[in-house]
Amino acid sequence: MEDFAFHRPGSVAEAQETLRGTEDSKLMAGGQSLIPLMKLDMAAPGAVVSLTGIDELRGIEQQDGSLVIGAGMTHSEVAESDDVRNAISALAGLAGSIGDPQVRNRGTLGGSVAHADPAADYPAALVALGATVITDRREIAAEDFFQGMFETPLETDEVITSVRFPVPDSAGYSKFPNPASKYAIAGVMVARNGADVKVAVTGAGTGVFRATAFEEALAGDFSAGALDGASVSADGLVSDTDASAEYRAHLVGVMARRAVEACG
Repeated sequence: MEDFAFHRPGSVAEAQETLRGTEDSKLMAGGQSLIPLMKLDMAAPGAVVSLTGIDELRGIEQQDGSLVIGAGMTHSEVAESDDVRNAISALAGLAGSIGDPQVRNRGTLGGSVAHADPAADYPAALVALGATVITDRREIAAEDFFQGMFETPLETDEVITSVRFPVPDSAGYSKFPNPASKYAIAGVMVARNGADVKVAVTGAGTGVFRATAFEEALAGDFSAGALDGASVSADGLVSDTDASAEYRAHLVGVMARRAVEACG
């Protein structure tokens, strides 16, 4: 790891001012994505600007049928929140399945979303639930936010302040985790609002994507059995030492059925 300067501002505005005034600087939330990259010399910012402890990035509240979660909330806080459990229990369960206790106690919602790891859990939740990413300057629909492997439309000095999740009629999440990292080898979030069903897949491809064949099957019959004739193609899916593309395609089907069964 290269030497770097460390800044811990007290507000989003101060963080941005520091970021703009410091050459080769990088924002950091919980550090669970950036620090490993720095240790491997895959990232070498000259300065790190921490968002930890900024009050305006924290909080969980219900607003007009939606759940608004501050970007600075840790995975553990999301998992253990009564508001999240009562409104979207699948989201609380998803947060509780991320990494290990050390990761969950440091990593944040905003940090994970901004990093856009193709095997992260939150992207599936955001896309399936029709969430909106709120920054210091605009609102971005989840399906427009995740643009590929580690790619988002965020500007270098743009800060995610919260994420707004519409509360669904029911939702469920299931993943097949890597035994070491707990990242999803394949993970599926299913969300239903009346006849509208969204199925979002993470871990299997180069970014989160919707399984439209599953959505069409579930729209007519919202049951695990309705997916018996549906599948996703292995074309374009990831093939690596953890799983082949064909096996990931199979896992998506299995996880989708489990997610439907978990809907409540």
